[in-house]
Amino acid sequence: MKQQRHAVIRELLVKSAVTSQDELRRKLAGRGFHVTQATLSRDIHELRLNKGPNGYSLPNGNDSDEDALPGIREVLESFGLEVRQAINLLVLVTTTGSAQPIAAGIDYEDWPEVIGTIAGDDTVLIICPDEKQANLLKTRIEGYLG
Repeated sequence: MKQQRHAVIRELLVKSAVTSQDELRRKLAGRGFHVTQATLSRDIHELRLNKGPNGYSLPNGNDSDEDALPGIREVLESFGLEVRQAINLLVLVTTTGSAQPIAAGIDYEDWPEVIGTIAGDDTVLIICPDEKQANLLKTRIEGYLG
């Protein structure tokens, strides 16, 4: 869903001027993507959009793929160790010092199964709305773990 939304944002910026976040949010809603302001802010940051006098624009293309931050899959493969489920909660065990970046990565993914995260040093608590969604997310994370 996020990749599709990012593709639509790029397309909208190529086709027309977008002068504000609210205008971008309305255009996304018109294309079937209803997002919060927080999600839209994350998208703008992740896409590295520029804001100038004429509105938002795509980056100049000077960024190489090597400079891009790793995705959640790569982070979990490298630093995630194990995930355990307790009803609607998941406990993700990580390498020492990795919990906070992993929690931030999960938050940025904007997965519908995630209500929120709390990170310690080597453990992330992931709060899901119910047991079914926690189980779905656990299966996804287990697929990412190295």
